[in-house]
Amino acid sequence: MKILDRYILKTFLVPFVATFLIVLFVLVMQVLWQTFENIAGKGISLPFILKFLYYTTLIITPQALPIGVLLSSIMALGNLGENYEFAAAKSAGISLQRLVRPLVFLTMLLSGINFLFLNNIYPYAVLKQKNLYLNIKKKKPAMALVPGSFNSDIPGYQIKFDEKYGEEENLLKKVLIYDLSGNKGNQKVITAERGKIISEEGSRYMTFILYDGYYYEEHVKSAKTTLKKKKMAASNATFKEYEFNIDISEVSGEKGLTEEKHTKNFMMLSLNQLGDTIPSLKENYDEVLLLKSKNLLATVSQKDLYEYPDSLKTKDINPAILENFELKEKVSILNTASTKIGRAQSSLRNNLTSIKWKRKNLNFFDTEYYNRIAFSLSCLILFFIGAPLGSIIRKGGFGLPMILAIAIYVTYFFSNTFGKNLAEESSITSFLGSWIAAIIMVPIGILLTRRATKDKGIFNINVITQPISNFFKKIFSKKEA
Repeated sequence: MKILDRYILKTFLVPFVATFLIVLFVLVMQVLWQTFENIAGKGISLPFILKFLYYTTLIITPQALPIGVLLSSIMALGNLGENYEFAAAKSAGISLQRLVRPLVFLTMLLSGINFLFLNNIYPYAVLKQKNLYLNIKKKKPAMALVPGSFNSDIPGYQIKFDEKYGEEENLLKKVLIYDLSGNKGNQKVITAERGKIISEEGSRYMTFILYDGYYYEEHVKSAKTTLKKKKMAASNATFKEYEFNIDISEVSGEKGLTEEKHTKNFMMLSLNQLGDTIPSLKENYDEVLLLKSKNLLATVSQKDLYEYPDSLKTKDINPAILENFELKEKVSILNTASTKIGRAQSSLRNNLTSIKWKRKNLNFFDTEYYNRIAFSLSCLILFFIGAPLGSIIRKGGFGLPMILAIAIYVTYFFSNTFGKNLAEESSITSFLGSWIAAIIMVPIGILLTRRATKDKGIFNINVITQPISNFFKKIFSKKEA
């Protein structure tokens, strides 16, 4: 390796390592800040918190790598220009392409590393982190309960309340509890105006104390004979205070923290696994659409025609179909049609949500497959924007390069997210949604590279001002003549 190549690599690698670590630290701290409320004060040991941070770091690494490449390429090439090292290289007959050649090979290597991360380490880290995060939430289920919606974190119960308050946030307002612990459906319902949760660290039970409420329980499903069902179909009562215990040992022990129940998420699969899963999801989706369409045809009875008398001649049929019938028959036909259309619309409304979700779930897998490949090339794409940009602005350090890097990456990340969202909603194809950021940024990289090679600025203002200047010069020269 030549001395020049070693020097260029050193100029790039020093800021790259620094910027990569800084960006990685900032992004990991951002995730930690978002999840701190669910981790702090739950009796979770330090090793488990460090393990959570470790998995988070692995997930963030493929995102931090392109930012590091972009920022360090602007800084490295900016420093060379600012210190007149570009001018010295050009005077020695060394072109910009030859100067950045070792950096191109290094960036290709980093893109390969990014791909390996996305395909192998990223799915593993997501699997571990998601399960660890959900299990940490279950360490103290009382803290995981969210007001305003049904909570199913506690096995065997669906719990809803309007507000959680108090110093320990263990006091509840407007409580509704469905007891499903008997595994026989929703047989027991408890409502209360107020409630209190008592959960001691290390205890296998969580105690609910409810005030001013109502209790209802069905016994029909649990009764073994018809006579018992008739004698006591259900029981109900009002209460001033009602206390009961819930066994939470299944989720509060150390075993619960290491348990892995969620393994089918699209982010937890490698490219090969995604490629094997997508065809089966597509086949299932097509089968659902086919079944629903057949049911719709059966509902409207499309193939059933109204019976005409045999004596009716074809040439006498009026093109306006209803005009071939008497008034009474017209009313009957229209009423029947209206009823069938109403049933069809009702069927469509009932099935619309489930069909949309199946399509969106398929889009999640499809978009993730293409996005893994597209995002792995982000290092290379952003390098061919950052390197020529640095040589044009000729400014090193963390000032202007940092501002430019943030603006460019925000544009790239926004367009990538925007494309994925459109693809997930079926507005565009998954392939286009995943590659839309690259389609936007590659022409910019080519333009900047050409201008840097020709030693031109980002914008040539003379292209706009020169014709205007020439126009006024012609006018004034005619007046003087």
